[in-house]
Amino acid sequence: MAGWFQYFIVGWTIVLISLMAIGGFFMFRKFLKRLPKEDGKSILDWEDYYIQQTKHMWNNDQKKLLEELVSPVPELFRDIARNKIAGKIGELALKENSKEMTQDLIIRGYIIATPKRDHKWLIKKLHDKRIDVTPYQHLFH
Repeated sequence: MAGWFQYFIVGWTIVLISLMAIGGFFMFRKFLKRLPKEDGKSILDWEDYYIQQTKHMWNNDQKKLLEELVSPVPELFRDIARNKIAGKIGELALKENSKEMTQDLIIRGYIIATPKRDHKWLIKKLHDKRIDVTPYQHLFH
């Protein structure tokens, strides 16, 4: 009986240390994004800036498209993903002096803002919505 309990304690210790390491990793990433860069603003400050500057450019159809694109992200991380992607879309819109959000801007911003491992899912989603991905092929590489 004593040997079984020792293995249980060792196993439980490994599980707890692993979970704390995973949590610490994500907290550290958030901390790094909050640190100011050379211009005095952090990555998250710039995301908020671009979202605020382009908030008036979004209509309901475009918000719905963005929601559909971020739908596979687990709900726990969906707000963070939505803000990151909306910030990148807003940045593109401001750089191009766009008067309104377009489907093209949303798709390009989404591709640029997401990691390459998620591009396969995005291509499938765009095919399901009958959107041609040919003009965006250069962004996938």
